[in-house]
Amino acid sequence: MPVDNMPAFSGSATESAGSVTSPDSPVEIQVIGAGLAGCEAALQLANAGCRVLLKDIKPGSFTPAHTNPDFAELVCSNSLKGEDPYSNACGLLKAEMRAFGSVMTEAADHTRVPAGGALAVDRDKFARYITDRIQSSPNIRTACEEVQAVPAGPCIICTGPLTSGPLNGDISRICGSPLHFYDASAPIVSRESIDMSHAFYGDRYGKGGDDYINCPLTKDEYYAFVEALLSAEKAELHSFEKSEIFEGCMPVEVMASRGRDSLRFANFKPVGLSGPDGQRHFAVLQLRKETESGEAYNLVGCQTNLKFGEQKRVFSMIPALRDADFLRYGVMHRNTFLNSPECLNADFSLKTDPLVFFAGQITGVEGYVESAASGILAARHLISRLQGKAPAIPGDDTVMGALSRHISAASSDFQPMNANYGILRPLDTPARDKKARYRALSERALASIRAYLCE
Repeated sequence: MPVDNMPAFSGSATESAGSVTSPDSPVEIQVIGAGLAGCEAALQLANAGCRVLLKDIKPGSFTPAHTNPDFAELVCSNSLKGEDPYSNACGLLKAEMRAFGSVMTEAADHTRVPAGGALAVDRDKFARYITDRIQSSPNIRTACEEVQAVPAGPCIICTGPLTSGPLNGDISRICGSPLHFYDASAPIVSRESIDMSHAFYGDRYGKGGDDYINCPLTKDEYYAFVEALLSAEKAELHSFEKSEIFEGCMPVEVMASRGRDSLRFANFKPVGLSGPDGQRHFAVLQLRKETESGEAYNLVGCQTNLKFGEQKRVFSMIPALRDADFLRYGVMHRNTFLNSPECLNADFSLKTDPLVFFAGQITGVEGYVESAASGILAARHLISRLQGKAPAIPGDDTVMGALSRHISAASSDFQPMNANYGILRPLDTPARDKKARYRALSERALASIRAYLCE
């Protein structure tokens, strides 16, 4: 369920979202891509009374990052990040989205797994929940189709960071060559294969109960692991790819290459993780549940581009994982995104065609939550266009509004952006204490969103 201190809005989230009226037109709106952005967009449109045709390549084929035939597939159980709307910018973004009747937050509430202060979900149940919502909507029909070209508007392109070749080429023709970066996912191991004699349960600083399994390393074990990590054989990358890894999802071996102790101050930091006997550790790897049943655990922060055999060899050097059964190895894949300031307006529409919208990571918002939020906004702005109204962008004191401005603001080096307090308009009277400042920014944002929806 939502966090206890979730702010109350006047009317339910569904009622707020339903305040958008459908355009008086029999046109069927195409939504291309059934990831989070596409599903959010399709349901926003359908709930407003619009007819929607949602197209996706699933289940006929899959991108390199996907295996589940359902829509809205997540790669990682903790992809939805922090939940507290008053201390975490992504938590604030989810609170804003709840006010719009977000299907992502609804699905997460029904499929969550324990993860301390993070909103983690059972990925299969999450995807199934959203797929059921799509397929049960009387205003949405779906088609398994690989779209070859950008269709005539009204439409919303939500094909994500792994857009297939022909469509990618047509988008490049219309918008200019897409930019790109590479990110990676972490390995997953079975719970029963973790050696608990070398591990213990517990969340950092005792928050959230026993949501994580902590795998400590001694000084010698840690440095041996780092040396093996640095010398391990990696999957082949072209020379131009090596400088294009996005900082927000850096492979663990790249982090380790920045200094032998870099992991101890990042992914493997031992701070706040004392064992049952109160012992302090030199370094600690955390494992997080991938499923509600706890049968599988993700190696937190260990996204990697090592070859599969090398992953097993290197990560098995961690005492608790010496006999680990790897259910999935980490993979690295290319993510493409537009040079959005050159081709998109702040409402996510094409500058050259106001009835063609883009949403999701392809626009340069980084992360599943941010992508879903862009799908909500693109749908509502498209409805405004069809009604002959100028789209209204949420204020720059909200995360949704700040991200809208990021993708449209002139930039000589446009890069993806995730939810963070730094993109919000500063407070008129700044608070020196960080906690107080974050809370004030969040309270202002939520008040602004409520006013936006009332208007």
